[in-house]
Amino acid sequence: MARRSTPLLRRLLAPSPSPSASTPLAGAVSRRTVTYMPRPGDGAPRGVTLIPGDGIGPLVTGAVRQVMEAMHAPVYFETHEVRGDMPTVPAEVIESIRRNKVCLKGGLATPVGGGVSSLNMQLRKELDLYAALVNCFNLPGLPTRHDNVDIVVIRENTEGEYSGLEHEVVPGVVESLKVITKFCSERIAKYAFEYAFLNNRKKVTAVHKANIMKLADGLFLESCREVAKKYPGIQYNEIIVDNCCMQLVAKPEQFDVMVTPNLYGNLVANVAAGIAGGTGVMPGGNVGQDHAIFEQGASAGNVGNEKIVEKKRANPVALLLSSAMMLRHLQFPSFADRLETAVKRVIAEGKYRTKDLGGTSTTQEVTDAVIAKLG
Repeated sequence: MARRSTPLLRRLLAPSPSPSASTPLAGAVSRRTVTYMPRPGDGAPRGVTLIPGDGIGPLVTGAVRQVMEAMHAPVYFETHEVRGDMPTVPAEVIESIRRNKVCLKGGLATPVGGGVSSLNMQLRKELDLYAALVNCFNLPGLPTRHDNVDIVVIRENTEGEYSGLEHEVVPGVVESLKVITKFCSERIAKYAFEYAFLNNRKKVTAVHKANIMKLADGLFLESCREVAKKYPGIQYNEIIVDNCCMQLVAKPEQFDVMVTPNLYGNLVANVAAGIAGGTGVMPGGNVGQDHAIFEQGASAGNVGNEKIVEKKRANPVALLLSSAMMLRHLQFPSFADRLETAVKRVIAEGKYRTKDLGGTSTTQEVTDAVIAKLG
């Protein structure tokens, strides 16, 4: 099986003992190399729909564009202006994403109340981006309370409490419906186990509140259990969402891949991001069968922070790492590795960091530092 061959591959890649100077092999290359075998046409530049978004969005998406140009990445951007206070996502934006199949997006501010629907939700439903993925991990050189954190939160993205089905029964009484279906629950569970299988992950944890919502979350758990039986090589367990949050704060290293309904995933991903270094450094994306949108992984609560925008001190790290995820999605692994390595080197060095990471650097200074580390 592909997953079980990974240890063997690591042994093949490991440096062999250095030959002595007296042997004929002295000075020869002592490590085997596995190369990426592209298909004809894989190197053709790919179009990517770019939505700068609100607030800090133009700053961080601008940073990504500069880095992509500096590394000569085989992508080009189709830029569309979308604001969070628009009633709907413009049709030409949806058409661009359908055509390119990939989008990079800055944060879109969703007005609180007022009956204005979230454009983020509109995009997810229109394109059926059913899986939201956030990777929360320790970055070398960035001090955190916990070490050995490497959590992937996979969240169902199209139903649950975010279905948007609300109405006022009588004045002063509002009913909000939580919709859970077997189809969507099985689909997200299968995605989580497939992700774990393909990335050599050892465990999948289902997060729920089935002790109270016995039918809705019970159906979600039932679906996860059925899918888990098809992956005997991956450990499966379950945890109630409130205990999950406590365990994340106390002992986050126990978690590997987490699969959740919609609302719980939003909460859990933000807790995990805060533990691992903050929302400014956590990459993420939303993916469906045919399309994907990459953006800052955890809640972009600083999207509308006017002080950050005025001083141009937004942290571009999260979107840069999300762009590396995008490059892998587009099958440009070497470019993704270069970008990710450069970002990690800047963080490890510690000279250029924005305020949220304890520094004073501007967005441009961090961007220039990443470009300098591209090599």
